[in-house]
Amino acid sequence: MLSRLAEQFAAEISNHYWGDAPYRADRAGHRPEDDHPSRRHEPLPAPQADNIRMNVMWVVAQVLGYNDPNFDVYEFAEASGVDTTTSTGRRNRGIEYGLRRDGDRYCKPGTRDVDEG
Repeated sequence: MLSRLAEQFAAEISNHYWGDAPYRADRAGHRPEDDHPSRRHEPLPAPQADNIRMNVMWVVAQVLGYNDPNFDVYEFAEASGVDTTTSTGRRNRGIEYGLRRDGDRYCKPGTRDVDEG
């Protein structure tokens, strides 16, 4: 079960429109239908927008995993709107490989170091 904080991060990641992420900085919860026509851009193809969402998920997951010993990256990724299965329907191991870890221990945020304590 995700922590309350993880649920809130996942909800924001899932709710955000990632189709114009490379073109502009958006407020939280941005939706293109709310934009003035002069501010609209051609949306990214879905696979590219999904890659942005996945990268954001990994950045947040790195911090959550470091701080929460019960953190489940697959549960968090799914709640964030990230597809966690392969094209054959298996669990996508790439989800966990996107995190900096040494065994079961997450690296300290902003580093490639694992705490010794």
